[in-house]
Amino acid sequence: MAKTRISISLEEQQADRIRRHAERAGLDVSAYLVHAATRQMAETEAIEDQFAGVDAIIAAAEAEAAGVPLEPVSPVGELTEQERREIASALDLVYGPDRAGARPGEAA
Repeated sequence: MAKTRISISLEEQQADRIRRHAERAGLDVSAYLVHAATRQMAETEAIEDQFAGVDAIIAAAEAEAAGVPLEPVSPVGELTEQERREIASALDLVYGPDRAGARPGEAA
């Protein structure tokens, strides 16, 4: 099989680090980079395969939602304290109780 050359540019510090890792692995830099890239591609493909079904469900739901006409929403009044606690509890499940990722309009 014919080989193809790919040129990359990187900082000298990165190049030195790659050289050291390649040497520790007993490989030349080219073989080390090919191995690392091949491993990363296999990992990415495995993740994509694992989530393909979920991605298809999301795409179908988005397509269906795009066809639903928007109806005006009427205000229903203020939330009760119990409703506020339930909403906070549900958002904690999504964002975590420390609020990292912050809710819109609320400080983290």
